[in-house]
Amino acid sequence: MINVLFAARPERWPLYETPLTEAFAEAGLQVHLATDIPAEMVDYIIYAPNSPLQDFTPYTRAKAVLNLWAGVEGIVNNPTLHIPLCRMVDMALTQGMVEWVTGHVLRHHLGMDAHILAQPGEWAPKAPPVAWDRKVTVLGLGELGTACAQSLARIGFDTHGWARSEKTVEGVTCHTDLSEALTGAGGVVLLLPDTPATTQIMNAGTFAKLAPGAFLLNPGRGPLIDDDALLDALNSGQLSHATLDTFRTEPLPQGHPFWHHAGITVTPHIASETRPKWSARTIADNIRRNESGAPLLHLVDRSRGY
Repeated sequence: MINVLFAARPERWPLYETPLTEAFAEAGLQVHLATDIPAEMVDYIIYAPNSPLQDFTPYTRAKAVLNLWAGVEGIVNNPTLHIPLCRMVDMALTQGMVEWVTGHVLRHHLGMDAHILAQPGEWAPKAPPVAWDRKVTVLGLGELGTACAQSLARIGFDTHGWARSEKTVEGVTCHTDLSEALTGAGGVVLLLPDTPATTQIMNAGTFAKLAPGAFLLNPGRGPLIDDDALLDALNSGQLSHATLDTFRTEPLPQGHPFWHHAGITVTPHIASETRPKWSARTIADNIRRNESGAPLLHLVDRSRGY
């Protein structure tokens, strides 16, 4: 019997209990799944970083922590965690991000807001450029960034991607030079992890490299953007619009200027929500692999922070 502790906020347990139970059965695993297993008996921990569990010292038998979220910045530096940590990568999470990014890129590319918000009698035809005349740059070419870049490339956008290490993605011009990736871009999508190396990667200097009137999407992490520089870029017209799904403080405080700026769309961290049905299968498969002697998937590199 494999003892699996579900260590997330209490309201998530009813959402995950049945999908996890079914996924373990489908994987052929004999699992005792619960929220209150004695620490010394736990084999695996299914975890959300806002869980009350913050001290991993008592879990001497545990083989791995399986994160429910794609982001691991809330756990990766926990000094009591010394066992493998796996981030969440599943097909539904990826598909959700691709749909959100593609939809909002097309929204801004086509200028849909002007038509949707037009008053009766307004008639100002202005055709957008075709996709291949607009450079769109995706910062971050991990699982999510690569999938989104490929989707944009299939539509026909002049799609570029940036990562710190060399990447090859079909249909995408890949860069390791940030300036090259951003210069002349008419749209930018942020899909980077939150690390010291990525904090405020979009700032006054990097905004200035974009084509005038560019748009910005941030479904990545709030600290990737210098908030004051973003507002300045919008007010000057260097940016035409920013659609933001992640923020330094969540929920976004009611008095925050992002709520009231005409050039900003706020979405409530929904770009790629973890779906229990699909994430449960990913977790069950990873445990099955580890129990059979195969390597765990989606291991976090502690030195890089993701």
